[in-house]
Amino acid sequence: MLVQQQQIQFSEHSSLYDLIIPKDNLLRKINELIDFSFITDELIHTYCVNNGRMAESPIRMFKYLLLKTIYTVSDVDVVDRSRFDMSFKYFLDMTPEADVINPSSLTKFRKLRLKDTDLLNLLINKTVALAIEKGVIRSKSIIVDATHTLSRSNPFLAIDVLRERSKQLRKVVYSFDEQWKERMPEKNNENDLEKELAYSKELEKRLEEDPSVSLIPAVKDPTRFKIKKDKEDTQENLILSKDTDAKTGHKSAESSFFGYKTHLAMTEERIITAAVVTSGEKGDGPELPKLLEISQENGIEVDTIIGDGAYSGKENLKITSEQNIKVVARLNPSITQGFRKDEDKFDYNKDADRFVCPAGHMAIRKARGGTKDIGENQVDTYYFDVEKCKSCPLTEGCYKEGAKTKTYSVSIKSDLYQEQISFQETDYYKEKAKHRYKIEAKNSELKNAHGFDRAISYGINNMQMQGAMAIFTVNLKRIIKLM
Repeated sequence: MLVQQQQIQFSEHSSLYDLIIPKDNLLRKINELIDFSFITDELIHTYCVNNGRMAESPIRMFKYLLLKTIYTVSDVDVVDRSRFDMSFKYFLDMTPEADVINPSSLTKFRKLRLKDTDLLNLLINKTVALAIEKGVIRSKSIIVDATHTLSRSNPFLAIDVLRERSKQLRKVVYSFDEQWKERMPEKNNENDLEKELAYSKELEKRLEEDPSVSLIPAVKDPTRFKIKKDKEDTQENLILSKDTDAKTGHKSAESSFFGYKTHLAMTEERIITAAVVTSGEKGDGPELPKLLEISQENGIEVDTIIGDGAYSGKENLKITSEQNIKVVARLNPSITQGFRKDEDKFDYNKDADRFVCPAGHMAIRKARGGTKDIGENQVDTYYFDVEKCKSCPLTEGCYKEGAKTKTYSVSIKSDLYQEQISFQETDYYKEKAKHRYKIEAKNSELKNAHGFDRAISYGINNMQMQGAMAIFTVNLKRIIKLM
């Protein structure tokens, strides 16, 4: 049963707050800045108002989650700190002597109350409206970019992990004594977990029998190389990722990550106005229309979009030109001037300068054909790993059985987008482009200060919830600073 949020029940100790919590305390400023009653309005339908045990106030539960994000602590730690930290108790509208909740209540609150709520857009909308009300947003430009968040789970199969650990162990041993190359057990070349486990155990046994290598710190360290007891134990502890929504994305042609992408739009005053969470393999450019639409719905007047080359695609330029919006993004022939089929399926990764297929596999190389310096006759061809294509679940209609290569081509047309090319040379473009660094700094703040570098739960819905709390936090802090 839920009753409306009540004011602090003042006790003989309540005056302590005025003595020990300074006026410039962040939590005091947040409490004074925003009215949290909108949380009750949004969640009241998830409670029974006239039956059952008395429920904890949704505002207080939400504030627990906000404290957790502000200070990057766990459920247990935020509750434990709320027992003795008077600024926490003040922020939670508790009397100094009041008891705290059980940490498990936060998990139930997320699953039962917030699960089906569009918390991401709700919290961004509230902070943007607050920023407009306080007069801190004056520009008509938005800066767009995407930041990646690692999944909290392991993306590899148990057999892959065992092989990598064995490889690293052998490497350490060889660095001390290369003669061990002749004494190693025969490697398992079959895709059989039991055989790989047997090889790992035999490798471990031989090293343990020789004191000259068994005492090497890197070999002795149990966290560096640990063999499980049996196949079931290995599969349980080294299981393929439980995070089925996370996918492999690429930051460059050589480096990759397993997780999610959060696509952001932000004003020049560094207030985030829109966010879209996708799996890691998605391209940046296709999300621009959503970011623009959400920003406008949140009350932002946009006349300029600032971003990198990923956002200069043909569809983006067409949509923005219809609204008389300038795009400050460097043209890239592969995505802007190219003519290509399956444009809605193959995404361009501007960091790696490669296309990514619908299954999330990135091209391994590219080559340009045609007559040099004659744009309309040139073609960029991207080559994919056919071994992955052969076992890909999307192979039908994409890869022809028996083919030795899988390619994707882009025809370069140099006579398109002359207007955008001319715009790139203007002083306005060059001046606006100087603001793009700001969103990189915002991404860094989200990751380093508020734990957005790694997901704390499985699934894209939980990733959206985590993003909502982190963005709400940085927006409130920014509004306070600008005021």
